[in-house]
Amino acid sequence: QVQLVESGGGLVQAGGSLRLSCAASGRAFSSYTMGWFRQAPGKEREFVSAVSWSAGNTYYADSVKGRFTISRDNARNTVHLQMNSLKPEDTAVYYCAAKPAVLSIVVVRTWNYWGQGTQVTVSS
Repeated sequence: QVQLVESGGGLVQAGGSLRLSCAASGRAFSSYTMGWFRQAPGKEREFVSAVSWSAGNTYYADSVKGRFTISRDNARNTVHLQMNSLKPEDTAVYYCAAKPAVLSIVVVRTWNYWGQGTQVTVSS
């Protein structure tokens, strides 16, 4: 069992930066693939980024590639999403997620654990 709590959301102007954090509890954290998803009003939840258990592999949606960076610290049971050059279209609730495997990472229903979400609002 893994519990996830996100933090770091807020309001920022276009071009600005935010750093999201996800604190995880549970003994198996270091063995899980960790990911970030987002959901804008009226839209489906979508994949943003993921990192393998060893942090050896990272994955990004095309829409955030080159602007967002995912990282994890297994010693502290945390995963971060550094978001730079933010755009109004990045506005959404951002969710941290965990799963035991690295397969099908872009498919929402394959993820086992979810945080409660943190709001990111980018003004133009």
